Amino acid sequence: MKRIIIFIAALLLICGNSPAQNKEKSYVIGFYNLENLFDIYDDPAKNDEEFLPNGKNKWTEAKYRKKIHNMAQVIRAMRDDNKAYHAVLGVSEIENRLVLDDLVSDPQIAGANFQIVHYDGPDRRGVDVALLYRPDVFKYLDSESIPFTFEDTKVKITLSKADQDYFRTRDILMVHGTIEDEHFAIYVCHLPSRLGGKGGDLRSRGAEIIYNHARAMERKYRGIKVVVMGDMNDNPTDDSQAVWLHGRPEITERMYRDDFFNPFYSMYKDGYGSLAYRGQWNIYDIIQVNYNLAVAPHGGLKIQKIVRNKYYGRIFHKPFMTQQSGQYKDTPFRTFSNGAFVGGYSDHYPTFIKISK
Repeated sequence: MKRIIIFIAALLLICGNSPAQNKEKSYVIGFYNLENLFDIYDDPAKNDEEFLPNGKNKWTEAKYRKKIHNMAQVIRAMRDDNKAYHAVLGVSEIENRLVLDDLVSDPQIAGANFQIVHYDGPDRRGVDVALLYRPDVFKYLDSESIPFTFEDTKVKITLSKADQDYFRTRDILMVHGTIEDEHFAIYVCHLPSRLGGKGGDLRSRGAEIIYNHARAMERKYRGIKVVVMGDMNDNPTDDSQAVWLHGRPEITERMYRDDFFNPFYSMYKDGYGSLAYRGQWNIYDIIQVNYNLAVAPHGGLKIQKIVRNKYYGRIFHKPFMTQQSGQYKDTPFRTFSNGAFVGGYSDHYPTFIKISK
């Protein structure tokens, strides 16, 4: 009888240490365009006149707090879906550090203890990019705000020299840190808009800047894993992503070490979208990973399939984030519609990937 009890106890111990329970941790890496997250205060250095209490949008404290609550609600919903907060979350269309402090302090997500990396940039609209990260997962080392310039470019630029000198857009944020002692370079960008007839050459130039900087980081830190995320204002098939960032549609043996993998290429081809414009779905909210994270030739963390065991990327949306009726039914439920405050979330859905060993 004693032997039987010992045998059963041993079986329970083995089952208790089954592979299902010892499954490696996965980490969520994502991006979210927060659609004009401005505070209510006048900043002479920012083009924020529309987002003041007496401005065009009548941007009051109540509307601002609603916007903060909504953004935090989406981040919390992603946490509930993934059973963990993002390890890193890139954001765009934020006015300053204050709005980020208010966002990460919202009770819905305060438990994540998100830390902030942000630089004030030169964009004429007054919006920047930033990175939120969990310090218990991502160990910050250093960061850099990379300016958008036209120096030494191989892209054929259509702007005149005078227009180039006048041109201002968001800087590109690079944050260097480690996850499980593996080096990562995270790039967050918001490439030039298509509004006003801005050409694809500007977005290609932005991609060229990122790619060249990432290659330099790869030379400096052997085996570093690179993530490029942002509102690209281009689809995965456009030149900025496919040519200048070397974004490949699949992970194959034919990938070169200087290639990137674009998880959203196949999703775009299959009709998915992160924003809708004039009835057409686009994926501008793109996350690309370098060869070291796509293939992990020396082991360690690598990108994983997360949607129906088919797609490596996910476009996150829930009914509360989606317009339920009217002209824009089934598209992202935005903050303003036809100039009126409707109390929505963003005109973009967030996107993310997952990595694990």
